[in-house]
Amino acid sequence: MSILAINKRANFDYTILEIYEAGLALFGHEVKSIKTKHVSLKESFVTIHGRELYLTNAHVPPYVHAGQINNYNPTRPRKLLVKKSEIKHLIGKARTQGLTLVPIKLYTKRCLVKLEFGLGKGKKEYDKREKIKKREDERNIKRTLKDF
Repeated sequence: MSILAINKRANFDYTILEIYEAGLALFGHEVKSIKTKHVSLKESFVTIHGRELYLTNAHVPPYVHAGQINNYNPTRPRKLLVKKSEIKHLIGKARTQGLTLVPIKLYTKRCLVKLEFGLGKGKKEYDKREKIKKREDERNIKRTLKDF
């Protein structure tokens, strides 16, 4: 398993409650572009349309050696391949509890491109500040203990 892209803001902006894995419906040149790590999950999110899930706003530029590709949109919605039972479960959680689906990382599993996404609850600003303060305090404690 090699990691191709990570959404660094996912754990900072959201508390991830459950993690899921999904395949992606991609074009051939998109797969080559993703495997050469030309992909960005910044500002991307998972949307629900009917009974299907889509990865929206993930930027995949066209493959350099693919030649001319007409009418290609690098941020087009890409369908996620998930079991129907999982989709029903996710739709229920997202609608009733007000949770969001957040992409976490994109990786290869054998020769397939997979997306790890989570069911997350948005953090408030004070939660983020609290976490940063706690991390800085731990760093200062380690620094002072190192001197003794």
